[in-house]
Amino acid sequence: MGSELQVQPWPGLNRKSNQAWIKLLLLVLLAGVAFRFFVSSSNLGSVLPDYVRQAFLGGAHLSEPSSLESGPEKDLDVEEIDFGDQRTSDAQKDFLQERRCNLFTGEWVHDPAGPMYTNETCRFIESPQNCMTNGRPDREYLYWKWKPYGCELPAFDAEKFLDSMRNKSWALIGDSILRNHVQSMLCLLSRIEDPEEVYHDETFKSRRWHFKSHNFTLSLIWSPFLIKADVFENDDGVSTADIELHLDILDKNWTDLYQNFDYVVISTGQWFLKTAIYWDSGKMIGCHYCKGKNLTEVTAGYAFRRALQEVFQFINSSPHRPLVFYRTWTPDHFENGEWWSGGNCNRTKPYKKGDYDGKNIDHLMRKIEIDEFKDAVRLGGSPMRLLDTFDLSVLRPDGHSGPYRTFHPFDEQGRRKPNVVNDCLHWCLPGPIDAWNDILMQMSTTST
Repeated sequence: MGSELQVQPWPGLNRKSNQAWIKLLLLVLLAGVAFRFFVSSSNLGSVLPDYVRQAFLGGAHLSEPSSLESGPEKDLDVEEIDFGDQRTSDAQKDFLQERRCNLFTGEWVHDPAGPMYTNETCRFIESPQNCMTNGRPDREYLYWKWKPYGCELPAFDAEKFLDSMRNKSWALIGDSILRNHVQSMLCLLSRIEDPEEVYHDETFKSRRWHFKSHNFTLSLIWSPFLIKADVFENDDGVSTADIELHLDILDKNWTDLYQNFDYVVISTGQWFLKTAIYWDSGKMIGCHYCKGKNLTEVTAGYAFRRALQEVFQFINSSPHRPLVFYRTWTPDHFENGEWWSGGNCNRTKPYKKGDYDGKNIDHLMRKIEIDEFKDAVRLGGSPMRLLDTFDLSVLRPDGHSGPYRTFHPFDEQGRRKPNVVNDCLHWCLPGPIDAWNDILMQMSTTST
């Protein structure tokens, strides 16, 4: 024994204390790893280019969610965004994907509180969207709210919005869906202050309201294609001649007024599906769906893309720099036909996630606008945000006017009256489109 090497314990340590020191060392090592990861993760904002963070992710900075819920991935995820020369590790991407609040991906959940206004408290609801006055008997469609995955979306706060927009001017530029949207915004804002209408054109399609005590102006500008268009149809969609579109010329209805606005919501879409003759550089290049005419067939998607390119080029090259929200394609919910062939939308509840994701044409046109928006943001210029209302809208087949775009469309025996058509594109008010303003408020009052 005396010749064997005796390993002496470290002074003051026995078996139990050895175990304690090992645990302590492990804790120190783990703390160091955690600190390094925290520092790396906390700098994720600098990893993303400004155009990505602002346009796609940073438009709404909400408080941290009480719990992080997992949900289906959105069309625009981190993997689809070009990060250029800046490198992002898989771990950082996973962290970003988990921690961000995506206002546009979620589900509709039951809301017993119901809407903030009704047809009796708001005077701005136009007849085709005034479903309750027009006799719609069910009410369940009113009791749902949009719940993004991973965070809470606060309800529209009219007082906060008006206070933050004091001395500012907004414009919503586009087609009748934008008119639908403006009515919702007016109903919400008028709970705090009733505005004065200070302008309208002969057709009442372009209008302007002034909130005197806040010196806030809200404009609606009719421009269904955003480019120059010769249109020969009435409000019921009945045409006397084919639409003629000039793909390289923007509509002066909005470009001449653009410099007056601090915030702009702009959109187009469904009108491009109509029969139309296309002009470019002063030459007729073809036609979309022109039966019986000896003209080259040009797709609606081509015209849609050309129009968006002109729009985004104008926005980026303009010396005026408002905050611009591009609102995405709005799906319809016609079933068993279209509006001219007896199509209807009789559902009374929202779809659940995965039940329905739109028609082929929806995805075709949506891809075009997302591609063009991404390109425009990369080029830089005026600050732009994507108001991506597609997913939340496609889940609401129950929210359309249907036959109740017409006052009492059925007789006492329940038979449909003559000339009544279903509207499965525009929305009842109050209704799902109010959620667009919940989101828009978060994006506008938190953007810099």
